[in-house]
Amino acid sequence: MLNSAVENLKISGESIIIDATFGGGGHSKEILIKMNRNCRLFAFDRDQDSSQNTINDNRFKLIYSNFRNIKNFLRVENIFKVDGILADLGVSSFQIDTPSRGFSVRFDGPLDMRMNQNQKLSALDVVNNYEEDKLSEILFNNADLKNAKKIARQIVINRKNKIKTTLEFNNSLKSFLKKGSENKTLAKIYQAIRIEVNDEIESLKDFLISSKDLLKKGGRLCIISYHSVEDRIVKRFFKNGNFKTEPSKDLYGKYKKEFKICGSFKTPDVNEIKINNRSRSAKLRVAERL
Repeated sequence: MLNSAVENLKISGESIIIDATFGGGGHSKEILIKMNRNCRLFAFDRDQDSSQNTINDNRFKLIYSNFRNIKNFLRVENIFKVDGILADLGVSSFQIDTPSRGFSVRFDGPLDMRMNQNQKLSALDVVNNYEEDKLSEILFNNADLKNAKKIARQIVINRKNKIKTTLEFNNSLKSFLKKGSENKTLAKIYQAIRIEVNDEIESLKDFLISSKDLLKKGGRLCIISYHSVEDRIVKRFFKNGNFKTEPSKDLYGKYKKEFKICGSFKTPDVNEIKINNRSRSAKLRVAERL
């Protein structure tokens, strides 16, 4: 989705662009190719390990922060309005492929899942210390798991001997894993816990509100999501400008639209999925500030 997302930013003139989820730097590199020498690009990432991907370009600056804080950090840079914002909500390949980070169902590693390794809360805490009702709520709300209550009950039973690693966690859930779809089920459970650990839903909402305030009229907001929970939030925000069921009204009682939705959502083509299988569930939504 890299090319489609960057093209939809409509970079021109002396644009100021935000890459809100720097990660491996792929989007930022492509954005810089499209920019002239008078443009500026600010990238954000809460993971200090992203520093190894930083780009040596005087038009570029990487800021180590959760993207929910973009408005405050840009104010420090004397930036109050921008022309385009891009966010890829997926976990970076580096994080997934590093066993010690605990994001992947495929590797044995510590139960971690922290995007910012300086924070205290980790997957270890969630799995071993959360009350059963809270675990059930997380599994249902963050991953649409219909059997959330049963999974939560099983976790509580099995954690009498503390669950410390991803392999131990996977083994504790074997009774819920149907043959042939083990990783698919585990991925949903991991997703639910990861979202809780990193406060991803509230961070996304704060980011979207800040983006609305930051974008100039005609500015583009491009969001790539990977699961239905976050995609529903993005879709509703683009439609309503808030997280309610209806857009806000002006003084005359008319609905006040904040964005123009730019076409329907886009998905990766067959060739892109062959190159990067992780992109198969991606959805790109684009909206223009009114």
